[in-house]
Amino acid sequence: MTARMGTARLGPAERSAALEQMGVAELDVVVIGGGIVGAGVALDAATRGLSVGLLEARDFASGTSSRSSKLIHGGLRYLEQLNFDLVREALQERALLLQRIAPHLVRPVPFLFPLTHLGWERPYVGAGLVMYDSLGFSFGFTRGVPGHRHLSRRRALRLAPALRRTAFSGAVQYWDAQVDDARYVMTVLRTAATYGAHVASRAQVVGFLREGERVTGVRVRDLEAGTELAVRARQVVNATGVWTDDIQELVGGRGQIHVRASKGIHLVVPRDRIHSLTGIILRTEKSVLFVIPWGRHWIIGTTDTRWDLDRAHPAASRSDIDYVLEHVNEVLSVPLTRDDVEGVYAGLRPLLSGESEETSKLSREHVVAHPVPGLVMIAGGKYTTYRVMARDAVDAVAHGLDQRVPPSCTDRIPLAGAEGYQALWNSRHRMAQSSGLHVARIEHLLQRYGSLIDEVLVLIERDPSLARPLAGADDYLRAEIVYAATHEGARHLNDVLARRTHVSIETFHRGLAVAQEAAELLAEPLGWDAEQVKREVEYYTKRIEAERLSQEQDTDHEADAIRLGAPEIVPVATPDPV
Repeated sequence: MTARMGTARLGPAERSAALEQMGVAELDVVVIGGGIVGAGVALDAATRGLSVGLLEARDFASGTSSRSSKLIHGGLRYLEQLNFDLVREALQERALLLQRIAPHLVRPVPFLFPLTHLGWERPYVGAGLVMYDSLGFSFGFTRGVPGHRHLSRRRALRLAPALRRTAFSGAVQYWDAQVDDARYVMTVLRTAATYGAHVASRAQVVGFLREGERVTGVRVRDLEAGTELAVRARQVVNATGVWTDDIQELVGGRGQIHVRASKGIHLVVPRDRIHSLTGIILRTEKSVLFVIPWGRHWIIGTTDTRWDLDRAHPAASRSDIDYVLEHVNEVLSVPLTRDDVEGVYAGLRPLLSGESEETSKLSREHVVAHPVPGLVMIAGGKYTTYRVMARDAVDAVAHGLDQRVPPSCTDRIPLAGAEGYQALWNSRHRMAQSSGLHVARIEHLLQRYGSLIDEVLVLIERDPSLARPLAGADDYLRAEIVYAATHEGARHLNDVLARRTHVSIETFHRGLAVAQEAAELLAEPLGWDAEQVKREVEYYTKRIEAERLSQEQDTDHEADAIRLGAPEIVPVATPDPV
């Protein structure tokens, strides 16, 4: 069996080759940051014919881009703030992602908005959703999702029997879309690599190369090998999200962009704890609370609080968890308890500082700046509009290059795995017969890998034992663990259990029951000996223990102190003075 698409692998050999190439010849652009914006910049630049390198200090998507609400949406609250342009832009991007760029990774999801006020609320919410639906149309595309509809309380209870009858008077249902955020970032990076980008994780930028005032590249520490190299580039893009100010300090001064971090936490509970055929959206006094269908689970979130502590590992406190449970229980007939919570994760939104101290009112729009010659900075924005942010950043790069650069074409570039996805989905029963896997397994693989499914099936052909599910996390096949290392840039056990899969938040044991098996599967492709396997399992165990204990603390400071007690598997380099 051969893969239908020659998509670049991001295995250990490819990482070494990428770092070697970046150290040899001057690049047109080097991107700092392997989250969704950095990945988008790398793809946009590569598809314009530029030579590109991308460097990420930890694992790809290990910051904000793996800890979101996993929604692709316009943002109803921005509509309420009369920010029509931001909503229109986001909804147009939603249509593009659903129908052209990533139909295998982005899919429609329904939400029920329970109405709690008689009289004014239904026409108010209805008018907003009429506008939301109409803004969703873009040139050459339909919305990609159904329009909203009004429901009586009785009809709403048929869709969501879990709702407490006395908690609402009726409802409106509307549609948005959802995505596996970390997997999407990895797919954008693999697509960028297919078009020539050099991509490396665990490669930390510790300084800038300068010629007078001009930035001419970066100094990089390979955290796996402990070596350093210089990467020369005609333009450098800082796409580091909540770390934007830190990178700016390396080049001198705070600069034109100041980013503040806002913490949002999410709970994961089993699907059978909430009896509903649809997602639910609720207002709180501080934020919007979503109950989002997620396979055999629900994701419930989020909060919106200022965070000034460790940005690599934001911690959820007991009060955060209680806040989410308290608000969702206001509308549920059978309340959730802490015992129902399988997983908890906390992420940081990179918000542009404004006049208000309330993080919910800080800007979600993005800004591109040229603080010094040779350096472009991009910050703000939201996951849904990453492609627009990337386009604007590369436009700024093009302005700084003394050559003609073609315009962005990423609105017409399907991501790896998108090509032929629908045809394969239609053939899934035949694929199940030929592979020996159940059709439900084929559907699972198609919705994670699209037309790259063949690469996973090749591994199973070579080693039939990889067709077995993980013992203790049977949503995932053993082949997916190996594939994460050979094709998807995973370097450590945590990369696989937290981001290439979501075992760490989808099981009550949070991955501890599968850590040994998964580490042994990773040993061969990553070249680990028995000692390294043991070390990886010990690190992962300590990380989960620290997270669990931090979630018992009452305050952010207490939770942060506990979470920081878990050591890094790779020491984080200390930046040298520039």
